This record gives sequence, C-alpha cells and structure tokens, in this order.
Amino acid sequence: MRSAKDRSWIAHIMDKQIEKRCEAWFAAVNCVLWNFKSLYFISWIIISQHQFTSSLLPLLLLLLLLLLFFFFLVQLILITFVLNLFPSNDFNRTCYLPSMGKQRSSQRKNAAMLDSDDTDSVSSSSTIRSDYVMASALEDMQFDKDSVLDQCLDALYEKRGSTREKALADIIEAFNSSLPHEFVEKKFATLLHQCLNSVKKGSAKEIALASHAIGLLALTAGPGEKSQEILEESVTPISEALRSRSEASKIASLLEGLAVIAFVGGNEPEETERCMQIMWQVVHPKLGPNVVAAKPSPGIIAAVVSAWSFLLTTMDGWTLDPKSWQESVSYFSTLLEKDDRSVRIAAGEALALIYEMGNLEKFCGSSKVTSDGSTNGDISSRDVNYIHGLRAKVLNQVRDLSAEAGGKGSAKKDLNNQRNTFRDILEFLEDGYAPESSMKIGGESLTTTTWSQLIQLNFLKRFLSGGFVKHMQENGFLHEVFSFTPKKKLLSSADRVSGTDKRMYRSPNSILNKARTQFLNKQRMMSQDRNAGHYASGFDEE
Repeated sequence: MRSAKDRSWIAHIMDKQIEKRCEAWFAAVNCVLWNFKSLYFISWIIISQHQFTSSLLPLLLLLLLLLLFFFFLVQLILITFVLNLFPSNDFNRTCYLPSMGKQRSSQRKNAAMLDSDDTDSVSSSSTIRSDYVMASALEDMQFDKDSVLDQCLDALYEKRGSTREKALADIIEAFNSSLPHEFVEKKFATLLHQCLNSVKKGSAKEIALASHAIGLLALTAGPGEKSQEILEESVTPISEALRSRSEASKIASLLEGLAVIAFVGGNEPEETERCMQIMWQVVHPKLGPNVVAAKPSPGIIAAVVSAWSFLLTTMDGWTLDPKSWQESVSYFSTLLEKDDRSVRIAAGEALALIYEMGNLEKFCGSSKVTSDGSTNGDISSRDVNYIHGLRAKVLNQVRDLSAEAGGKGSAKKDLNNQRNTFRDILEFLEDGYAPESSMKIGGESLTTTTWSQLIQLNFLKRFLSGGFVKHMQENGFLHEVFSFTPKKKLLSSADRVSGTDKRMYRSPNSILNKARTQFLNKQRMMSQDRNAGHYASGFDEE
C-alpha cells in the first residue's frame, strides 16, 4: 500500500491549477464586495441629498435591499461551490484561508503532531483525489495501447507498402510486450485477414512480418476456435508463399509462423502432419520430370528442419504416415556432413527427437522392430541390417561432431554450441540420458528434461525473442505446454506499464518527478509555517 506522502505528491501535481482557482474565488468575492460597497455608497448619497419624495423613498429602500440580497446570494453560491470543490481541511491548507478563534489555536497546538509523521500530513480528501488521478492515468495508458493497435490495424489498409510494414512491426512489438486479449477478442478476424492479404500480395519483408504477426495472434488467442480458424485460413496462403522461393528471411518467417499456428491450432494429427509435409516440400519439392529444383540455402534448410522438429514434438510417431517420412533419417544423416553448423545442429536435434520417440524404424521405412533386432514378419532381415547400419553411421557422425577441433564450418563462434549439443546427443544415444536445462522466469525455474521439451523451448524463445519472458509469465497456453506456474504474475492489464510509461513516471528528469520535487519543497515550507503557527499567511483580516 502506498504511503500518504506517495499518494499526496501525485494528487498535488496540479497544484498550480488549484492556486489559480483560489485566485479566481477571491476575485469573485472581491467583485461582489466591491459592488456591495458601491451600491451602499450610491444609496447613501441619494438618501442624504433627498432627491426623492417621501412617498418614493420606501420603494427605493426596498429596491436597494433586494439588490443587496441578490449580491449576497451570489456570494453565498460562489463560496458553497468552491468549498465543495475543495474540502475544508485541504482547501484551507492549500489556499491558506484564515482561521478564526478556537480553530486557529487548536491548529497551532496540533502543528507539532502533524509534523511528527509525514504519513498523516495528507487528509482523506487528498488520498481520494490521488487515487483518482492514478486510476485515470492508468486508464489513459491502457487506452493509448489499444488505440495504437487500432491505428496499426487501420494502417494495414494503406496502399503504400512501407506504411503496412511499419504497422506490422508495431503490431509485433505490441504483442511481444503485452497480451492484448481484449483487442484480440474484438478485432481478431480483421487483423487475421489483413495479415493474410499482406502474405498474398506484399513484399518479402511484409510477408515475413505478416506471418510472424499471425503466429503471435495464434499464441495470444490460445487453443480454441480462434486458433483453429487461423490454421484453416492460413495454411493455403502460406504454402503458396513458400513456393515462391525468394528471400531466405521470408521463407524462415513463413515456416516459423506456420509451425506456431499448427502448434496452437492443430487439434487433429492430420492437420499437423499436413503442415509438416508443406515444410518438407520446401527442401524436397514435388517437380515434373523436366524441372530442376533450385538448391535451398543452408538457412532455409535449418529453418525447415527446426520447424518440422517443433511440430514433430506434438505427434505420436505411430500415427504418422510411414510413406511420407521413410527417408527422413537418411536425409538428416546427410545433413550432419554439411559445412553449416546451424544445419548440423538442427539435424542432430531432429535425430535425437526421433530416437527419443522410439520410432526410428518407421522413419527408416519399416513398421516395427523388436528390441533385440529380430523381425516380426513385417520386416525383412535386409531392412534390419539397413536400420542397424544407419544407426551406427549416425552414432559415429555424432561422436565426431562432439569432438570437432574447428576449421569446418563458416561460423566458428558456434563451435562450442555445436560441441555441447552433440555431446548431449551422444550421451543420449549411448546411455539414454536426455539433457536437462533450467532457466529463471520471474523467480521461478522453468525446467526441461526431454529432447521434446528442449526443442519446443528453444523454438519459442527464437520466435518470441524479447517477448518470451512476458508470454511465459502471462500466457496460460504456454503454462500448460511446459507445466510451468509463474511465481509472481505480472500486473493486470489496467496496471501494465510500458517502457515509455516507465520513463515518464520514473526518470529523474520526467515531468512527474520534477512536480514531485516542487511539491516536497512546498510541503517543507508548509511544515515550517505550521511550526511557527502561521496557518493564515498573506491575508489580513478586515
């Protein structure tokens, strides 16, 4: 709970306006008094000069009395209005109204008591006004955030591509910094279709931003009808955009967006497997006999394998179609020989996941193999030998990469990362121990103990980037995915403070801090006046 001093300085930010109102009050009172004195003086002259007959004199006196009563009524209304605006204790202290008789003496006696405790120096009226000011400020902040998203949504209708790109970037930033559930509830369909229009018709940069925004929209909406609609509406436009094979950054964003959309909205295995097949066709396209496929770049290959593995974590291996994936292990084995370390790491993690699922035989083109390697009638001895040979080949490749001395690969800064990853894979293949990882989020530990969890965690960290912690603290869907309960939830939507708001409220040079300094200085001066017994300074009694 805030102390009285913390509440009071916020309430007195508008102190100058209060003083102006006080000056206006005194000006009105003085005007009434001046009119009263003038009328009295004129009436005295008229009566003293006997310019009226005795029959008209009572009528004149009655008229003067009515005018005096009117001015007195106006004065009374003004005083009542001002005193209702400013309660008596706070108004007297702020505007230094004179105190009379016993009230002044009692205030002098209590001055030391008031100064002894700063938390009691502000009246209940100040507390009420300070709470109102804070609530109004927080409401304005939330309104500003919603209005920014509304403006970005309107900007997606603009013809200029750069304007739409800027709007999409702002939407991504807003969804990373907070979870705008109210905005999603009201504008979900509009935002989705505008982003899909950008995927269909935009530039490479706009397509990358739009696909990322759709993924964030699905994560914020969570599992349910909205995420299912996102998946149904997005699969076709994204798959068509993937066929263009333009910039690697665009392809990577499309793959990540499709993976997140299917991860949240894919309720049926067939839906998820369809998305995995779309990803697979990026590196293994179905072409005609006379068409030569363009060789995908290492970045695209790594993105495909990473997104494919991310979706595989949600699947039961035995529900997969064996005809679609029977060559996947062999393909991943060839990727371990590539020069690009990101490709090797992605392929190694995919192989570890397949081993962890216990479905190596299915991914090699066989339906079932017993633990001792014997067949059950559905697999030939030739297939068994092939599987054992492939398993031994992968093990040797992993062992070599875990001890690589360097020189192979273009990015040497990733060498340690590669060694650590393949040491974990080697330990898992030889001994069955999956790596454990732990990270602190809001004072609570998020722990992974399987390859499936680790792949999900790393993928979502890359996708959410700076918004990962925010989503892990507030996104209920991610809480269920990782069985994570945040120790301390962030502030509610009415109390969220953005970076700009923090600078406005907490910076030493902010307007509010300067106003607080001025208020504290005035409080010290008031305290000195109370100690000296001067509650009514600057006004002489008439």
